[in-house]
Amino acid sequence: MRNLLAVLALSMFPATAPAAEDQPVLVELFTSQGCSSCPPADAFLHELAEREDVLPLALHVDYWDYIGWKDIFADPAHTERQRAYAKAAGRRMVYTPQMIINGEDHIVGNRPRDVTALIEKHRGELRNVTLDLERLEDGRLRIICRSDRATPVALDLRLLRYRPHSTVEITRGENAGRTLDYANIVTEMRDLGRWDAVEPMDMDIDISGDAPIVVIAQRAGPGEVMAVARLR
Repeated sequence: MRNLLAVLALSMFPATAPAAEDQPVLVELFTSQGCSSCPPADAFLHELAEREDVLPLALHVDYWDYIGWKDIFADPAHTERQRAYAKAAGRRMVYTPQMIINGEDHIVGNRPRDVTALIEKHRGELRNVTLDLERLEDGRLRIICRSDRATPVALDLRLLRYRPHSTVEITRGENAGRTLDYANIVTEMRDLGRWDAVEPMDMDIDISGDAPIVVIAQRAGPGEVMAVARLR
């Protein structure tokens, strides 16, 4: 905790959790430009990006790069995150396209009806954890976390930045000759540490650029997403 001024600043934020519908459902799509099954899921992510009650993110993995086309958005950290999800779920393999809904439900990403049903399942769930984000005048980001849970649960905090849209001409690999549009492409993923969720937490971190910001509070594992906030 900080000094008295920080405590007073915390008191300016609402003491109660916002309505459940104010918390968007986090949808993580693990995809690759080298995967011929992925374009329908990538297109569906565009549709989800139009919704205010959903926060869709595309995490491009690198394990398809050997086929002949290196995904320009691929990041080994995305592959590591997907494998961590698989391990937490007791699965031995990863695949694309895969969508993970609020850190819990795993589904093939090119099945819009099934994905939509899972989003509806998670909409309105009250998790009693909130995140507030604020860009400070000095260019830093302020993050305030609160929990009203009767039994606190330690949560991992992670910051992500993303590019809202990009068009790519693919000349090799399974999608050779296609020009594909991508939405909400994750370009940065940063571990902010673990919060015990017993007392409110207030932190400032350095940021640069104007890319949208997402902060996730999630059970270790990775597991259930307890809160998510975005600054466009």
